[in-house]
Amino acid sequence: MTQTTQLAVNGTLMRGLVLNPNLINVGATFVREDETAPCYRLWSIGDRHPAMIRTTDGSGTSVLLEIWEIPLAGLADVLAKEPAGLTIGKVLLADSSEVLGVVGEPFLVENQREITEFAGWRPYVDALPQGN
Repeated sequence: MTQTTQLAVNGTLMRGLVLNPNLINVGATFVREDETAPCYRLWSIGDRHPAMIRTTDGSGTSVLLEIWEIPLAGLADVLAKEPAGLTIGKVLLADSSEVLGVVGEPFLVENQREITEFAGWRPYVDALPQGN
């Protein structure tokens, strides 16, 4: 019996994006689209990937994400292939439940573009000029 857990992803691990094969290759399966509780801020890290950080000062928003079911044995492999400064933490969803998810470490967002107003990586990328 394979033990699994749910993992919230909000950037390049999402379906069709560049790191999505990292989930597929460990046997993860897409569960649903979802969103966080309105307590997260989002940054673009050089337009390569996002970093999401939870706030407590009321400045956050709900961020669009995907929930995946991932074998526990594959979780470390996925994390090891994430860009530096991204880690696994608990993510609060809009329905007040918590799941493991990809979050950014605070140092990662220093001097980066905040994109919280887009409420997600896909809306931000879609708004970029063609060629990015």
